[in-house]
Amino acid sequence: MSLFKARDWWSTILGEKEEFDQGCLCVADVDNSGSGQDKIIVGSYMGYLRIFNPHPVKPGDGVQPEDLLLEVQLREPILQVEVGKFVSGTEGLHLAVLHCRKLCVYAVSGTLGNVEHGNQYQIKLMYEHNLQRTACNMTYGPFGGVKGRDLICIQSMDGMLMLFEQESYAFGRFLPGFLLPGPLTYSSRTDSFITVSSCRQVESYKYQVLAFATDADERQETEQQKLSSGKRLAVDWVLNIGEQALDICIVSFNQAVSSVFVLGERNFFCLKDNGQIRFMKKLDYSPSCFIPYCSVKEGTINTLVGNHNKMLNVYQDVTLKWATQLPHVPVSVKVANLQDLKGVIVTLSDNGHLQCSYLGTDPSLFQAPRVDSREINYEEFDAEMKELQKIIKEATKTQDILPKSEKYRDLIVTAEVSPDLDAESQAIDSEVKAEAIPSVTVKITIQSRVTAQKPNLAVCVQAPLAVTCDQFVFDDLEPDSSETVVLSVFLKGNCSPSELEGNCMVSYNVPTGIPKVAQCNFRLPLRLICFPAQPSKAANHKLTIDTNKPPISFLTIFPDFVDPSEDDQANVLGFQFLTGSKTTLLASKTSQRYRIQSDQLEDLWLITKELTLRLEEHFKKQNCKDFACTFSGSIPLQEYFELIDRHFELRLSAEKFQELLSERAVQFRAIERRLLTRFKDKTPAPLQHLDTLLEGTFREVIALADAAEENQANMFQAFTKLKSATHLVIMLISLWQKLSTDQVAILEATFLPLAEDTQELGWEETVDAAISYLLRTCLSKSSKEQALTLSSQLCMPKDTSRLKKNITLFCDRLAKGGRLSLSTDLTTQQAAVMAGGCTTIPESDLEERMVIPGSTATFPSHGQIAKQKSQP
Repeated sequence: MSLFKARDWWSTILGEKEEFDQGCLCVADVDNSGSGQDKIIVGSYMGYLRIFNPHPVKPGDGVQPEDLLLEVQLREPILQVEVGKFVSGTEGLHLAVLHCRKLCVYAVSGTLGNVEHGNQYQIKLMYEHNLQRTACNMTYGPFGGVKGRDLICIQSMDGMLMLFEQESYAFGRFLPGFLLPGPLTYSSRTDSFITVSSCRQVESYKYQVLAFATDADERQETEQQKLSSGKRLAVDWVLNIGEQALDICIVSFNQAVSSVFVLGERNFFCLKDNGQIRFMKKLDYSPSCFIPYCSVKEGTINTLVGNHNKMLNVYQDVTLKWATQLPHVPVSVKVANLQDLKGVIVTLSDNGHLQCSYLGTDPSLFQAPRVDSREINYEEFDAEMKELQKIIKEATKTQDILPKSEKYRDLIVTAEVSPDLDAESQAIDSEVKAEAIPSVTVKITIQSRVTAQKPNLAVCVQAPLAVTCDQFVFDDLEPDSSETVVLSVFLKGNCSPSELEGNCMVSYNVPTGIPKVAQCNFRLPLRLICFPAQPSKAANHKLTIDTNKPPISFLTIFPDFVDPSEDDQANVLGFQFLTGSKTTLLASKTSQRYRIQSDQLEDLWLITKELTLRLEEHFKKQNCKDFACTFSGSIPLQEYFELIDRHFELRLSAEKFQELLSERAVQFRAIERRLLTRFKDKTPAPLQHLDTLLEGTFREVIALADAAEENQANMFQAFTKLKSATHLVIMLISLWQKLSTDQVAILEATFLPLAEDTQELGWEETVDAAISYLLRTCLSKSSKEQALTLSSQLCMPKDTSRLKKNITLFCDRLAKGGRLSLSTDLTTQQAAVMAGGCTTIPESDLEERMVIPGSTATFPSHGQIAKQKSQP
C-alpha cells in the first residue's frame, strides 16, 4: 500500500461493458487549436471514438456534458489511436485510427457555437487504407528523414511491416524468424524500427534496410529476380532481455541522452541507440504500463510505471521517488497539459475508467482512539504467563512433525473387509502353485461433508499380496454425498507376506484449492494365505508365549479354522500356508502358555501375531483390562542371522550379475563396431569368425539377464522372509522387555526402515546405521561412545559380521536395563542404561560370550555363529 493516493482531478466511466487496451489512449492538440492544451482521445474495442477536454470547476469533479467534445461509433474495433502529420500538403495534426483490417485518417475540427450549448466538433475522413492482413499495432514518424510530415508503419499479426506514405502504400516487409507480434516503435534519431520478438530479443531494423530489402509481395520470384530486385532483411542490432516486453518508448529530451526504454514482465530497461544497456531496474511486482517523461534534473529521465496492484511508481532512472495508489489497474498512462495545468497524469483501465490525477499528499485523517488506562493486576498476569508457558512446554515436548488429526474431517474413508472368503476366487495371474487361491472382498466407502474436487482413491497392500484394482478416479463429490467401490485381495507371489494389512488413501482438493488426504487401514483375514491342516508334532523352530490368564479353547478364538465337531482341535491347531509350509499352534492344558512351532522361522510371525491379536480382542470383550503376554525364552538370533546372510548373498550375486552384464554389453558393442567397419569397407575382407563371436556374446547376455531376473525374484522372496522374521524378533523383544508403544515404534523404525530393498540402498547398511546410532546415544555406556562419529554415507558392506555384532550388542544392552529413547538428554540416558546397579562388562569379554538375563540361551562369539545350530 502507498502512503498517499493519487489526487483525483477529473474522472469518468466510459460506456458500459466496453474493453480497452494499451493503444486505446492518446493525448494531443488534435483539433489544432494552438492553445497548447491537449485533448484526450480514447478508442474502444466496441468501436466508439471519444474526445475529451476536461474543465473541472474544482479538483475531483465528475465529467460535465461540455467536457465530451465528440463521441462517434465507427462500427469496427479500434486497436490504436495516434495523432500526427498524416495528410500531405499541410502540417496540421490529424487523427489516425487503426482497425483490424483498415487504417483511417480523420481531421478533427470545431465550430464556434452561437448558443449556450457551446462549440460543436466533428470528424472528417481524409483517406483510408484497406489492409490485406490483420493488423496488430502501428507506429509513426518521419521515416527516412522526411521533413514536415509523418509516415505510418503497421505491424500485422503474421509479422509483416506495411509502410504508408500518407495517402499511398509504400511497401511491405516480413520480419525474419517471426512467431508472434510484439510492441513496435520508431526512433527518429537512428531512423530505425525497434521491436521485441518472440525470442525475447530487442531487435532494431534500419528504415533504409527495410526499403531496399526484398518486397514481401515478391516472395515467389525466382532467385535471379530476387538478386536483381533486393536483398534479405538484416537486423541492425539485437539485445536478449530474456522476457516478453509490454511496451517500448523512445525518449529524446533536450537535456537527456536519447534512450530506448523497454518495459518487460519483471524489469524495465534503458538502452542506448546502439542497443547497449544504460541501466535496468528489477521490479518486485507485475507491471501493466509505463511512460518516460522529462525530468527536472539534468541527465536523468523520470518514468511512470503502473502495476497490477493499482499502484503508480515514479522512478528517476532506477531510483524510486514516489509511489501512489490508483483506484484501478491502468493499462495505459499518458502525461498531458490540461487547462493550464502541466503534467497531468492520464490513466485508463481495461473496463473504461478514465482518470486525470496529480501527485500530492493526501494523508489519512483517522486517529486511533485512546485506550482507557486501567490498573495492572499482577496476579492475573502471573497466572496467564504460567498457563502460556505450560502450553509452550507441552508443544515443545511433542516430536511429531505432522499436524494433529481434525476432530471433524471433511472427508472420511472407511474399509470393510468381508468376514467370508469369496465364493468364486477373483485371483488373477497368481504365481502360487496351489489348487485354489482364495480372495476376499473389501468394500471401501468415501463420505464427503464438503465439496471434494478430483478425488482419487489408491489401495495399497504389501507384496506378494495384490488387489484386482488399486486406482479409482471419481467425479467431484458434492457435500453429504458418498461413493462406494468393491475390490478383491489375493496372494499373487509365491511366498507368504510379512503383513496382513492394507491401506486406503484418498487425495482431493477443497474448493479453496488446498490439497488434502484422507486414509484408513484395514486388516485382512488369516484364511487368505493359509487353511486348516493336520497338526505336526516335530518342528525345527519353537516359541512359547506366556500369558496371565488361563488358556482359551481354539474353538473360541479360531472359529474360522476349527471344526466344532472335532474336539481334538480345542488345544492344537495346524495351519497350512498356500506356499507349502506348515505351522502348528498348541495351548497348554496345565499352564498359561501357547506354543507356536514350524520348520521355517519366518512362518512363526503371522501365526504369533494373529494369536496375540485374537487373545487381546477376546479379553477386551470380557472387559478384562489386565491381560498381558510375555516371552521368557531365547531370542532366535542364530536363525535370524541365517536369513540375513541369505539375503545378503543374493545382493552380492545381483551386484556380480550387474558387473558381468556390463562387461558383456561392452564386448557386444565392440564386436558390432568391428562388423560394421568390415561391412562398410569397399574391399570385402573375411569376418574372421566375428559373426560367431557376436552370436556367442549375445547368448551370454541373454543368459546373464535371465539369471539376474531370477536372482531378483529370489531376493524379493528373501527380503519378504527377512521382514517377517524381523517383525517376529521385534515382537519377542517387546514382550521380553515389556516395552512401551513408543519404544516399540523406535524398534520398528530401527529394524524396518525400508519398504523396498534396492542395490543402491539396502536393508543391511540402513539397519546397521540405525543400531549404531542407538548404541552411541540412548544405549551408550560412557561418554567415550557418545563422542564417536558415524559415517555420513551408506554403502553396501563387504559382509554382515558388523551388523550381527551390533544386533547382539543391542540385545545385551537391553538386557542390562537399557531404555530406548530419542531424547537428547544424555545424562538421563546414561542413568537409564545403568539402572538397577548393573556393572559394565568390557566389550572384549562381551564378544566372547553373552547371556541375556531371563533366558537360557547363550549368544556365541561371531566366529562360531555359522557353525552352531539352534536347539528346539
